Amino acid sequence: MINWSEIDTVLLDMDGTLLDLRFDNYFWQTVVPEYFANKKNLTLDEAIEYLTPIFKSQEGLLNWYCLDYWSDELGIDIAKLKVDSQEHIEELPHTRSFLAAVRLAGKRCILVTNAHVDSLSIKMKKTGLVGFFDAIVSAHDFGYAKEHQSFWRAFHELEQFDKSKTVMVDDSLSVLKAAGTFGVQHLVAITQPDSTKPPSIVHDFTAVEDLSEITPN
Repeated sequence: MINWSEIDTVLLDMDGTLLDLRFDNYFWQTVVPEYFANKKNLTLDEAIEYLTPIFKSQEGLLNWYCLDYWSDELGIDIAKLKVDSQEHIEELPHTRSFLAAVRLAGKRCILVTNAHVDSLSIKMKKTGLVGFFDAIVSAHDFGYAKEHQSFWRAFHELEQFDKSKTVMVDDSLSVLKAAGTFGVQHLVAITQPDSTKPPSIVHDFTAVEDLSEITPN
């Protein structure tokens, strides 16, 4: 599926690629609405009805991933709420063995995420995966989400990777499309980012349920 002899650089998303998206879905769909409902003396249904269009308005934008933005918008310390919920943060199957194999193969491994630095810090501390990466990059460092070409131009200026010898693995098809538009040659979609949900069907990219299917030998 991937000719690893042709790959120098591995770009990996975090949530839904290395870590189970179940946590993020649970956090934003259950933890935040419940906390907001209690804070505002609303029913859970009323809170969800109020929050849904607010969340929807920021999809695909950097604010969507920004804990500071949502803390200000909702009047909630989102980072603290994440820390309080961190026992639900888990790796997806085969994450650690894949990262170990990439490291053993001598590839440059970069974590490339839209996650806010506070969320990134909480998750790296909880999982202990930080040591597998040669570099960790948050889209917040550049002011553009990975869905935008401005991110890729700024990121490439920093890393100077050979696009033809780089693989990007992500569960977001819009991110993979943006990476492909920029010229990243090898693109892989994760079809089961949330372990509690069935795999999605992907036609436009090489697609795998988990990282075991592309682990270097």
